[in-house]
Amino acid sequence: MNIKNTKTKILDLDLKGCLYLNHFSHQHKIARFFKVISRLGDGLFWYLMLVLVWGIQGIGYSLQIVYLILGCSIGTVIYKTLKNKTTRPRPYQVHQVIHLGERPLDHFSFPSGHTLHAVMITTVLGYIQPLLLIVMLPFTILVALSRMVLGLHYPTDVLVGACIGAVMAVSIIHFASYLNILFRDKVIRANVCFLYVKNE
Repeated sequence: MNIKNTKTKILDLDLKGCLYLNHFSHQHKIARFFKVISRLGDGLFWYLMLVLVWGIQGIGYSLQIVYLILGCSIGTVIYKTLKNKTTRPRPYQVHQVIHLGERPLDHFSFPSGHTLHAVMITTVLGYIQPLLLIVMLPFTILVALSRMVLGLHYPTDVLVGACIGAVMAVSIIHFASYLNILFRDKVIRANVCFLYVKNE
């Protein structure tokens, strides 16, 4: 099987996956639900999670929060650069059968910036405060689905966005120690305090 045939098959599966998920947007309640999810994923939900972690960890955690915000900014630069280089049109722009359920924030499709940030922030904040994964992990999955249900992304856009987000998250956690930015020691103290109060 040559590269051209492989690419054709991947694109065909990509479109089929997009069409399948997008057909759910024809139901008003489902479309409205994922529209809300997508808008929360624009940033509001993640800002709330950052504030929550900051509140749990204390004012002394300010440096770590700034470091995380800088990491998110790098993620934004990466996905915007890739979008401008690949210039892949969004599904609804190419296929008239695909229903657009929400206005896009930019013109291009590859990769999904929403998914990139969702995976990146969920992984890092989940590393800092594992209990928050109960909320963030389901929300991240819903964000990824919303991008396809609303006709804004192909499955490969979402998959690659998730992979980049995961790599970014691991890098943020890994390089923190080289910059003397500690995460886990505060997590342990916070959890010990929580257990102590609970046992009281």
